[in-house]
Amino acid sequence: MEAMAQTQSALKEHVWKMGQKMVAVETKLQMSDNQSEELKEINQAQHEQLNALKQSLAIGQIKMAFSVALGSSMGPFEQDMPLKYQRILCNIGSGYNPATGIFTAMVQGMYYFSYTVYNNNSAQPNSAVSLMLNSQKLVSTWNTEGDDSHESATNAAVVELMAGDSVFVQLYAKRALYDDGYYYNTFSGFLLFTL
Repeated sequence: MEAMAQTQSALKEHVWKMGQKMVAVETKLQMSDNQSEELKEINQAQHEQLNALKQSLAIGQIKMAFSVALGSSMGPFEQDMPLKYQRILCNIGSGYNPATGIFTAMVQGMYYFSYTVYNNNSAQPNSAVSLMLNSQKLVSTWNTEGDDSHESATNAAVVELMAGDSVFVQLYAKRALYDDGYYYNTFSGFLLFTL
């Protein structure tokens, strides 16, 4: 009996040790599960950051630049009119529309625009234009006085545009510009960087 009691006691101790080992294994398994969940969350966050970076890089690779020239005299008109530059020197990104004379921003960013105008080439100067952002005047040039009709003027601006904003050169009512095959009147712009 004593031998059985000792065997039973040894078995109980062995079962107790096995139980302790199982508790330790379960604890390690639970810790591994927790670490696995944490790693999954970190992986998901990194995946989202990577996608955001890819989108940012894709936007950063957008290229927009145009340069156009008038080629024929314009005006006078009865109302203010966007100038429709017909000679396309370049139109990367297709932001400039020659049918309307309007550049439309495809992405939010900082843009540079410049234009040059040549007077109406008649005895009395009669030229006035503005660079327009939607319906807002940005910068202007004019020449309506004096005896010299052979004058040109240039102006430029750096502006922040939202996607969909429009920029164009507006000729004022009852004003005129002279142009011919030498293309004195130009309009250019390009995306500096996205925001």
